[in-house]
Amino acid sequence: MSACIFDHPIRFENNLNMEGISFAYPAWYLGLCLLAGLIYALVLYYRNDSFRDAPSWLSGVLSILRFLAVSVLAFLLLSPILRSTQTQSQKPVIVFAQDGSESVAVGWSPEDSTTYVNNVKNLTGQLAENYEVVNYTFGQEVRDTLDFSFTDKRTNLANLLGEVYDVYSNQNLGAVIISSDGIYNEGANPVYTDAKLNAPVYTLGLGDTTRRKDVLVKRVFHNKIAYLGDKFSIQVDIGAQNAAGTTTPLRIARIENGQRRELINESVNIDRNDYFSTREFILDADRAGVNRYRISIGTIAGEASTINNTRDIYVDVLEARQKVLILAHAPHPDISALKQSINEGQNNEVTVAYRNTFDGNVRDYDLVVLHQLPNRNESLNDLLAQLKTNNIPVWFFAGDQSGLQAFNSAQQLINISGNGRNTNEVEPKLANNFTLFKVDEEVRALLPVLPPVVTPFGEFSSGSNASVLLYQEIGRISTEYPLLSLGEEDGRRMAVFAGTGIWKWRLFDYLDKKNHNRFNELVSQVIQYLSVKDDKRRFRVSLATNIFDENEPIIFDAELYNDNYELINEPSAQLVITDSEGREYNYTFNPTGRAYRLNAGILPVGNYRFSANVNTGTESLNYNGQFSVQAVQLERYELTADHDLLRLLSERYGGELLDMTGFNALPQTLAERGTVKPVLYETTTTRSLINLKGIFFAILFLLSLEWFLRRYYGSY
Repeated sequence: MSACIFDHPIRFENNLNMEGISFAYPAWYLGLCLLAGLIYALVLYYRNDSFRDAPSWLSGVLSILRFLAVSVLAFLLLSPILRSTQTQSQKPVIVFAQDGSESVAVGWSPEDSTTYVNNVKNLTGQLAENYEVVNYTFGQEVRDTLDFSFTDKRTNLANLLGEVYDVYSNQNLGAVIISSDGIYNEGANPVYTDAKLNAPVYTLGLGDTTRRKDVLVKRVFHNKIAYLGDKFSIQVDIGAQNAAGTTTPLRIARIENGQRRELINESVNIDRNDYFSTREFILDADRAGVNRYRISIGTIAGEASTINNTRDIYVDVLEARQKVLILAHAPHPDISALKQSINEGQNNEVTVAYRNTFDGNVRDYDLVVLHQLPNRNESLNDLLAQLKTNNIPVWFFAGDQSGLQAFNSAQQLINISGNGRNTNEVEPKLANNFTLFKVDEEVRALLPVLPPVVTPFGEFSSGSNASVLLYQEIGRISTEYPLLSLGEEDGRRMAVFAGTGIWKWRLFDYLDKKNHNRFNELVSQVIQYLSVKDDKRRFRVSLATNIFDENEPIIFDAELYNDNYELINEPSAQLVITDSEGREYNYTFNPTGRAYRLNAGILPVGNYRFSANVNTGTESLNYNGQFSVQAVQLERYELTADHDLLRLLSERYGGELLDMTGFNALPQTLAERGTVKPVLYETTTTRSLINLKGIFFAILFLLSLEWFLRRYYGSY
């Protein structure tokens, strides 16, 4: 569906008809009203000697005035009601939608474009004489204007149909006219969209349906992110039409500082006219940062178009691989379960070692898991000191081999009082007040049914800095004994699991769901909490992504903190963007809320560096980064118009596929069909005559005129 819904007003033509007057009493009561007026006038003026010196006509006029006034007053006592009918006519709505994507105008000359625009304007002008015409342009988005620039980088036909349905499903929609080449490269197939339009859809087939001689790179599938030192896959779909018997090279190159470094070159033998092939290549992620790769297939003689022979992709190679050490007292099933789950994270590299054979250096690792260490025979003071000195996060697992005194000294999250030789079987119970991270709903559902784990027998208590994620449930008794706690000690993140046997949780997850997703999610959330390094910089700039499409605005967000680490945005912040050729673009951030924001707009394809600066008055703070803008090339790779899709779309909604002759004759076609008609809305209203101001003033006039004549001729 579209991201926005346009509001088009409904226009009505009004016609008001007065139907008549009705009464709350029988109609013959009107005679009584007239009789009452007559009697009143006769009593007052018949043989009245007050006006014997006045003109002869005066008594008659006064009698008539009094007769009318009394009769009208008596008439109002019958509660007369005035009934009127208002008819509103709503013109049928005709939606005209223009495909604004690049593929539509490929091969058009300026004369072709001018002729087409004139035809559209002539058609909409004729339709506007009898219908309410609403114009749209669609492509990568739906716009409520006509745009003939044909610059959209994507085509989403389903989005248009959804927009029309949302706006006009409850209105008098007469017809929908879609002018397009039928090529869509985003969204669902429009023929199978859920939009149930109650109006015919007419389509005008633009573009060329001739299958010409052509080879092209149809699609490229690749990782958007890779890690330095890894390998990653690129899968290339190659297509060719009417090119049987030709051979052409397929090349992959990396673009560095405007220079092309070829990585792969192999031949493609096209053995049939309707050719399709998929090739997969493995490349080395040997250069950190955003890498630009160009996949190209050579041109052949007589090729209709060469713009679809090349496609560029971008891969962000990160140096953020996290090295995790699982150091254990002895082999245990937990170790394998932990290793497999931690390895599910793309940026994790897990090493398993045992205390009696480990000869490495813990400083080489970003996170250390200590399984049943310290043990009863060794306190590991030197190793624990190194971990603390180097601020390395640790996840402790306590078991029957743990030295509890040394274990309690090594961390302050969970304290266990006991000899450690006896054990309990406990089940996990989720803490209600845990707030360090949000526990996934599926994990919440898994925890109550997990098998028990083994914990040392004794008394358990939580440290002041501990956030308990899981409590122990012994049998059916819920306790306040912590099972899994997380927290910080002297700025270092730590976790403690006061037991062993989580390998059973992993197996149970698989038995229940045929995968390990929920167990992996729980382990991943703990690992992520431990491994996140707080950004203590007081001035930060962030982007939603490092790779933008060429039609996508570049938006920067920035935060500035004072010495008390409070957000401020009073100082002016600047940003300089530098492209690969050294050109600089200068901007100033806009304060928004308590932070900053900057919309740098749309930038040309290429690699960019940026440098942000803010002066607080006492110091100057800087932040540097980089991003890339990639070409959106979807509209280049399918240039053969798909009129069959337009035909199917029209048939689904009871319309038809038109050529230009039928397009120009569409107003006549609609008139001959007679199905596009205005809708009449009839409203009947009633109101009491006693509420009409005109009647009041009429009675007032009659009585006032009578009084004036009587006064003038000396009766009063």
